[in-house]
This record gives sequence, C-alpha cells and structure tokens, in this order.
Amino acid sequence: MAYAQGKHALGICDRCGQQYKLNTLRKEWTGFKVCFECYETKHPQLFVKRDISDAIALRDARPDQTPLVTVSAQAPGASAFSSVGMQPAPVAQKLNMGGEVGTASVTIT
Repeated sequence: MAYAQGKHALGICDRCGQQYKLNTLRKEWTGFKVCFECYETKHPQLFVKRDISDAIALRDARPDQTPLVTVSAQAPGASAFSSVGMQPAPVAQKLNMGGEVGTASVTIT
C-alpha cells in the first residue's frame, strides 16, 4: 500500500476538519491526527498508576506481653459498695487498697 509522502502532502485534522500539511499534524493519545491548535495532552488522571500499597500488617507479629495488674479495693467477699434505694449506703468498713506496679529504685544524693 502506498502512502503520501513529501512536504506537499495534505491531511485533514480529525477534530476541526481543516486542511493542513500532513507533517504538521500530530497524533493524539486518542489516535486522532490533529492540528497544533486542537492537540490535547493526556490528562494525568488517565495514566495507569502502579499499585503502591503501604505495608500495614507485620508477618508473624507478637504483641507485647503485659503482666496482669490486680487491684483489690475491699476484703474478699465483702461488699463495700452498696446502696439503699437510689442513695449510696454509708461505708460500713474502711477500704483497704493494695496494688503492685513493679520495682523502683530511689537514689538520694
């Protein structure tokens, strides 16, 4: 198949329909051969992007082991927190509280 060649070959813009020299028409991303005035570049949102995903989870992750903290606010079996109707009952016994957090070293200089 023979194609037109040379500096005198003419072509028609696919968008506006005007006649231009064939070597001045540009091929668009849509496949159209258009003139300089009708040429549009491809919008950046139309480009295919690579799948760049963040690493969210760790493989075989082990959570920190925190010791169980137990706080006792009363003698076992006694109910220090009771109510009479909608009003709190007077405290029948003193509350004894105890707890452990860990060790601490104090240095006085």
